[in-house]
Amino acid sequence: MQKWILVKFTDNLLERASSTDRRRDDCFGEPCHSCHVVHILHAGGGWKGGRSRGGSSGLTGVMGMRGGMGKRRAAPTTPSTGQEGQVKTLFFVAVIGVALTILGLGTDYWVELAPPKTYYSNETCMVAHYGLWKRCLTTLWATDIDPERESCGPANLPGEIESNCTFFKFFTSGDNAVIFQKTTQKSLSVAAASLALLSLFLMVTAAVCIIMSLSKGEKFFLKPASVCFTLSGILVLLSLIVFHQSVLALLASDHTVPIHHELSWSASCIGISGAILTVAGLLFMLLTLPFSPWERCLPHDHSAT
Repeated sequence: MQKWILVKFTDNLLERASSTDRRRDDCFGEPCHSCHVVHILHAGGGWKGGRSRGGSSGLTGVMGMRGGMGKRRAAPTTPSTGQEGQVKTLFFVAVIGVALTILGLGTDYWVELAPPKTYYSNETCMVAHYGLWKRCLTTLWATDIDPERESCGPANLPGEIESNCTFFKFFTSGDNAVIFQKTTQKSLSVAAASLALLSLFLMVTAAVCIIMSLSKGEKFFLKPASVCFTLSGILVLLSLIVFHQSVLALLASDHTVPIHHELSWSASCIGISGAILTVAGLLFMLLTLPFSPWERCLPHDHSAT
């Protein structure tokens, strides 16, 4: 009787051990989270009667794995101290570009048109300059002009006799203007002004995004700011190109009066501001990347220890 009980007890132990091994093998074959927990518990201290002998260490391993996964998923949303300094520096540069754009848009020295000095009389001559919004005709003394200069001007020469400025009627009645018997092209002039105003709107939007990023400490606002600054710089340059095409169309409208033309300092401000805003927008875009491009492109000077 005792021998039969011992054999039965041994068979139960063997059956229970084989059942535990089958459940463990089935679980390890599945790519599920619970199987990873089983694997960690098994590695922590083995199994006995459906429980792990190292249950506390296995639970610690599970919590450590979940905490590590959460840490890897977390991404920094606030700029670091170094990045904040870079953002402020780039924003200062972009503000310079915005100031140059406003200066260029508000003045009317985009182009100067000058006929020959001897076209009107020997004593006086006329020169015209205009921008996006108005034109001015200035009368100068011929004696004040550089003797080596064949045309009248420049328009900002001191000692002018008379200056007459009028606004264009492109945006009111839709009439073209006549300058030295040459007619302006309304469509090109309106296109240049529209591009300039749109770029100004994008500059304001980008500046608001940068201010919100610095005040709230959110790196997310740098992305729309970079796009707006880049687009505003491109639109400013396109506005200058379209304006120059309108000047060429004006000169080609009539050939009665020979006219010498040259872009003036307002156009120079627009060109410089467009380049500054485009570069600043691209640099802002580099700051929004999740990695440092300098570390990726440049070799490391120090070796890892």
